[in-house]
Amino acid sequence: MELRFTIFSLLSLWITAVRSLYKIGIGIADVTGPSAGVTFLGYGKMEQRGEGIHLRQFSRAFVIDDSVSRIAFVSIDSAMMGDHIRSDVLKKLNEKLPGMYDLDNLMLSSTHTHSVPGGYMLYMLFDLSTWGYVKQTLNCLVTGITLSILRAHDKLEYGRAFVTKGNLYGISINRSPQSYLLNPAAERAQYEHDVDKTMVQLRFENEAGTPLGVINWYAVHATSMNNTNKLVSSDNVGYASVLFERKMNPGSFVGKGHFVAAFASSNLGDATPNVKGPHCQKSGKPCDIPGPPCGADEQCVASGPGVDMKESTKIVAERLYRKAYELMTDGSATQLTGPVRSLHQFVEMSTEKVEYTAFGTEKRISGKGCMPAMGHTFSSGTIDGPGLFSFEAGSKSSSNNPLWNLVTNLVPKPSQEQVNCHAEKSILISTGEFNYPVAWSPNIVSTQVATIGPFIMVCVPGEFTTMSGRRLRKTVSEVLCANSVQCTVVIAGLCNTYSDYVVTPEEYKLQRYEGASTLYGPHTLPIYQKQYRKLAAALVSRVKLNRGPEPKDLRSEAMSLLPSVMFDTAQSGYSFGDCIRQPPYSAHPGQTVDAKFVSGNPRNNPMLEMTFLTIERLTDDSRWEVVATDADWETEFTWQTTSWWWSTSEAEVKWTIPKDVVPGLYRIRHFGYFKYFGGGRLGRYFGTSETFKVSKNKS
Repeated sequence: MELRFTIFSLLSLWITAVRSLYKIGIGIADVTGPSAGVTFLGYGKMEQRGEGIHLRQFSRAFVIDDSVSRIAFVSIDSAMMGDHIRSDVLKKLNEKLPGMYDLDNLMLSSTHTHSVPGGYMLYMLFDLSTWGYVKQTLNCLVTGITLSILRAHDKLEYGRAFVTKGNLYGISINRSPQSYLLNPAAERAQYEHDVDKTMVQLRFENEAGTPLGVINWYAVHATSMNNTNKLVSSDNVGYASVLFERKMNPGSFVGKGHFVAAFASSNLGDATPNVKGPHCQKSGKPCDIPGPPCGADEQCVASGPGVDMKESTKIVAERLYRKAYELMTDGSATQLTGPVRSLHQFVEMSTEKVEYTAFGTEKRISGKGCMPAMGHTFSSGTIDGPGLFSFEAGSKSSSNNPLWNLVTNLVPKPSQEQVNCHAEKSILISTGEFNYPVAWSPNIVSTQVATIGPFIMVCVPGEFTTMSGRRLRKTVSEVLCANSVQCTVVIAGLCNTYSDYVVTPEEYKLQRYEGASTLYGPHTLPIYQKQYRKLAAALVSRVKLNRGPEPKDLRSEAMSLLPSVMFDTAQSGYSFGDCIRQPPYSAHPGQTVDAKFVSGNPRNNPMLEMTFLTIERLTDDSRWEVVATDADWETEFTWQTTSWWWSTSEAEVKWTIPKDVVPGLYRIRHFGYFKYFGGGRLGRYFGTSETFKVSKNKS
């Protein structure tokens, strides 16, 4: 009897141990789009056209499998995400792994950096500032995202998942506190701050206890790099990933290590990293958008915590990284056990109806979703940057966007039904009613929920404000958590679809930028609460929902006014790759050295998984060892034309020598492609600077 009991006990322990293990795979891949000549997406300034690279963009994929089902969560260094991107990724995945990934289990979440090339969203509102559709940007995203998932899938191994939380201060403030204060006092009293200060982190390790990677969610905009920046940058959250991965992958190049750290977006809608708040650029007086305003020759812009945007990016990233590393080493982390589940459904927002009780009252409200529309205050922008078309607040014209001025001559007035539906919103453009030359805004959105045991990811199609995210988390928690203290709900922002902002009905009334950018009217959040409650209930009861109405792929209708690269010519008397400005003979830590090369247009080849530059050190055995690439913080790759027709150009490579540099002889190299005249054939080139000496101390 005792022997049988012992065997039974051991068997029970073995079953328990197996249930606590998942198959976990993590992968990373480059998604950097055309780094020069394409307008960045986020701030909407046509003049913010890329001129090179400071930090590359990456896709970080995490696959979790419980032997019955799996999910793939992917965090991408991009401004936004579109359903057509996920559709393309799924198509490529099914060519390699048929039946493994589908709409239910794949989640693509953008970090929302505003310093990356655009032109891939297809909807006119998002691609207008980029001169329309840029196929190359889309191809880079699809290729890199797919590769990161394939790499994660190939690395699946038994392991464990843990969740931990901690508060982080000093890197975020609410940029629309006036709107936040319109939420009921009793609701606000439940929270200490007007933005979420809690970082939630998933940690993954293999069966032997070796760390594999982390995903963490913290609500802050990736807008430390402002709208004057013209170098590709993954911004504060992207650099936080680089710092964490450097720590865990000593000796590896950025994006090449085993350990992967994703700093994913959350309910960041009204959370800015520019903690010094808004001030007039010249006078330094406090200001706000839409008021009080600054003088005619200065803008109202928020900044901080550093003296400039680059230092601010670095400070915010370092604080994010340090907190995340602290959480990874925190012994109080809770191990996750339980099934992996996921569910997805498309929703046509303008046909949705909802009934709900206003918070803190017994008043019942009936409402419906509206056809998409943007309010006038959307045009004036936020304290993080001017509006999409650089309007004055309330204006209907733009002096720096001729395409917009052309379109406005054809914009019809909103219908009376739209005016009534959007209530307090003064409609600038009824994007749901105006479809010239292509649809301006999505009306069908992606909604999705996934669970890893008691850990719940709510994948949302836009930017939820602080209180909107809190309400949605509570809604899902009521269905899936059953008052369990072990249950954790996170908002995964800008997921699958991008449909601008989501504010609470109370915040909507003030019609600041976030409210004016809430596409589907005052009842948008309650509609989402109803939808995610349905998804959560279906997960509990294991009911399979219909897919819903799928969004149309607009590629056949998309237009592009961005001219292609015709050909490249080398400067007179030189060949491609020739170094026309050499670095100094000697340098020291903290100094920035640079070199210039005759180059081709970077749009000829974005160099995915490669680099436009290397910094190399001569080793003791006379080999040239690469110490930095264009993905490193210490380097900058800048491209500019030297002729008005863009056929002749040069590239500048800068390297700020780090403090821990190894003394010795160094050189700078540049790589690229040029386009031959006629036919579009490409040629590869490289160039090398003269060597220079780096010493520990300034001579």
